[in-house]
Amino acid sequence: MLNWLRLRMNVWVLLGMLAISGVLTVLLGALVLLANPQDTVEEVPMAYVTVIAMPSPTPTSNVFLPTPTATVPPPGEGGIGIDVFVQITGTGGDGLRLRTGPSVSDPPRFLGGENEVFKVKDGPRSGDGFTWWFLEAPYDAGRSGWAASQYLAVVGEPEQE
Repeated sequence: MLNWLRLRMNVWVLLGMLAISGVLTVLLGALVLLANPQDTVEEVPMAYVTVIAMPSPTPTSNVFLPTPTATVPPPGEGGIGIDVFVQITGTGGDGLRLRTGPSVSDPPRFLGGENEVFKVKDGPRSGDGFTWWFLEAPYDAGRSGWAASQYLAVVGEPEQE
């Protein structure tokens, strides 16, 4: 056996083996350098979750009744003036829209109930064939707006200062 090995082993075989192992080492090193694990792993962006709190229910009324049109002649100004208390009347229980301005094209602020009492703060103004007065609830300054005089009746005497 030793004889067989001596016949097959010579300088050229050893040099060939060294050359092949050198080439394989260089190829393996190049693969390791080119196939950098940091380059092959794709970075996945961080997912962010935004928790939005559920809104709390707010009681609102989305029912807007049309502003009644006058079917009876207006009662005249009937003593309506600044600092006079008036109540909503003649709406058939539907209430009256108090608006942001003295016109039916102005958006309503809220619906005043039949017989609800308000204090006159400004007016009169004319618009869209109506005489408008600016009213404010005596118990809540936030409940204020313009109302047509056809649906208002005086309920008290003007305040004396």
